[in-house]
Amino acid sequence: MAEVRLVNIKKVYPFISGEQKKGKKKKADEPEKKKVNLQITDEGVVAVQAFNLDIKDKEFIVLVGPSGCGKSTTLRMVAGLEEISGGELYIDGKLMNDVAPKDRDIAMVFQNYALYPHMTVYDNMAFSLKLRHTPKDEIDKKVREAAEILDITQYLERKPKALSGGQRQRVAIGRAIVRAPKVMLMDEPLSNLDAKLRNEMRAEIIKLRQRINTTFMYVTHDQTEAMTLGDRIVIMKDGYIQQIGTPQEVFNHPANLFVAGFIGMPVMNFFDAELKREGDKFFVEIGGIKVELSKDKEARLLKNNVQSQPVTLGVRPEHTDVAEQGIASTVEVSEMMGSSVHLHLNADGKDVIVIVPTIDMKGSYKQGDTVHFTFDGKVAHVFSKETDKNLEF
Repeated sequence: MAEVRLVNIKKVYPFISGEQKKGKKKKADEPEKKKVNLQITDEGVVAVQAFNLDIKDKEFIVLVGPSGCGKSTTLRMVAGLEEISGGELYIDGKLMNDVAPKDRDIAMVFQNYALYPHMTVYDNMAFSLKLRHTPKDEIDKKVREAAEILDITQYLERKPKALSGGQRQRVAIGRAIVRAPKVMLMDEPLSNLDAKLRNEMRAEIIKLRQRINTTFMYVTHDQTEAMTLGDRIVIMKDGYIQQIGTPQEVFNHPANLFVAGFIGMPVMNFFDAELKREGDKFFVEIGGIKVELSKDKEARLLKNNVQSQPVTLGVRPEHTDVAEQGIASTVEVSEMMGSSVHLHLNADGKDVIVIVPTIDMKGSYKQGDTVHFTFDGKVAHVFSKETDKNLEF
């Protein structure tokens, strides 16, 4: 339906009169300060900075990151609910910076459903079409088609208060899709649902995406939603994009320590290690073991002319193996998860998680047991101590 381009988008919330300066004035050469995770400048509070993204027609893009990273603000700028402080927004090739929300041909699904409590489900879904003076027979056709897709036909005559949270969210989505918008914006639509309903609704959104031809922008702080829904993921922190890629790309090749620690559950293990370059080969040394990196990793490090240096080594729990020889550690907690056991280990004062498939277990692990673990060079990630960036990038 539409391509969306965000070109160097910026959002600054100006200070309220009298709010900016309390006490000493900022000197001309004084650096910008940060408060919590927001950048404070003379202009105001910078919520989004240098945001560049090209979204293809019918692509499903997920913005993910911790609270306060700027993802919802970005979505609201696309919707026209927040003024763009800098940069350009294009939808279907047209500049939208100063276009009213109602004229952008977008639809938005909110976290809190935002249904009219005095209207039936049918009237909630039909409302935007009635405002456009759409013929009654066409309204009826579109509402019933959307209700059928979302399996809420039996609830059309009910009021929102008579529906469960999952049913209300289906109505909110139905109200959006009846308009056949060029762009569908979804701001944490599942966060108010319990875990079981979230799983069900996630599957429903995947099915919905396959049945309607529109471009999706979806905001969440839940990495499971991001990994399962998105064609590409945009990972944000402190108003900046940290990495853009497919779910597999950001999982297999995190651009920096933040992405590596944010994507993946349980979180990636990090170690202080030494990267050793010997000719065209690279090794990581840690805890008395030396592991050669894979050929593709060595090729990328060679291309970047990386030299021997102290590094932060990252290895995911599912890529860490219990072995007879390796890094010595002590079992602190053993969690039986059904198909696997999550071992929480103490290795020289550092917490390490190792996932052991139960099918590979030769016995049980008890608190205080000594185990050794190791890893393969193809799953090791090396990050700069100075910049936190993945040295392969």
